[in-house]
Amino acid sequence: MRKPLILVLIAVLVVLYASLFVVQEGQRGIVLRFGKVLRDDENKPEIFNPGLHFKIPFIETVKSLDARIQTMENQADRFVTMEKKDLIVDSYIKWRISDFSRYYLATGGGDVSQAEVLLKRKFSDRLRSELGRLDVKGIVTDSRNRLMTDVRQALNTGSAGDDEEIQTTAADDAIASAAARVERETSGKQPAVNPNSMAALGIEVVDVRIKQINLPAEVSDAIYQRMRAEREAVARRHRSQGQEEAEKLRATADYEVTRTLAEAERTALITRGEADAETAKLFADAFSEDPEFYAFIRSLRAYENSFSGNNDIMVLSPDSDFFRFMKSPEATSLVRP
Repeated sequence: MRKPLILVLIAVLVVLYASLFVVQEGQRGIVLRFGKVLRDDENKPEIFNPGLHFKIPFIETVKSLDARIQTMENQADRFVTMEKKDLIVDSYIKWRISDFSRYYLATGGGDVSQAEVLLKRKFSDRLRSELGRLDVKGIVTDSRNRLMTDVRQALNTGSAGDDEEIQTTAADDAIASAAARVERETSGKQPAVNPNSMAALGIEVVDVRIKQINLPAEVSDAIYQRMRAEREAVARRHRSQGQEEAEKLRATADYEVTRTLAEAERTALITRGEADAETAKLFADAFSEDPEFYAFIRSLRAYENSFSGNNDIMVLSPDSDFFRFMKSPEATSLVRP
């Protein structure tokens, strides 16, 4: 009795375990029965919120959809501005699922890659249209935030039709086709959705951002060469101006040196002349008081200068007045006759 009871209990537990499924926080669940989606009264896929739910074991399976914000990195692409200049723009998109039933039907079973392909194509077309209305200065300055806001709103709400001159692209056709498929597979009154917007796929674009804007390699090289030539011209101009200022400073310094030396020499000559005049005046005043002593001193200096060498020879008469101070005091007189 106990063994069959245990087997029955185990079977009940297995069935009960297979009948339960948990939808994690940040996800939504869709139940498929024999590969077909369970639908509600409006023929829309039935969405299970996070929590514990029941299903028919071994018959129904659960597919999970990510309800969190997802990031899609876009490969850097070339865009043309209003000035017909090429730019390499690197960007990314933040998006999430806003209508899970519509998203599931529009993307062929919740295929993320298909949703991102359509989103990327739509974003590229819209960004190309917006960048074509701006110049480079407007893109890299304050207009960038407004540009991103306009692109995000356009992706969520679609083009305004008569208000904007935007041609229908392949991405618009693909999104409209997906929206039409959703309308065919559901019944009941559906909220009005622009088939030109990402809302037609059940997607909401949370944010779009431009990470960096670069110039193409060939344009960057040309701009670099032009900037280098301009900087070299400025450097040459500054160097020539510096050399000119240096020459002016050297000329001014040389002039100041010459003028200072000339003034110093002039002052020295004047001082030396005044000193010589003062010396001569002092000698004259001193010797004028005793002319005989002055004559004696002058004669001694003459003797000193005349007999300075060892082999000096002088041919003079002994009675010459030059030797008068060499004679005996009795024969000479300090006073000339």
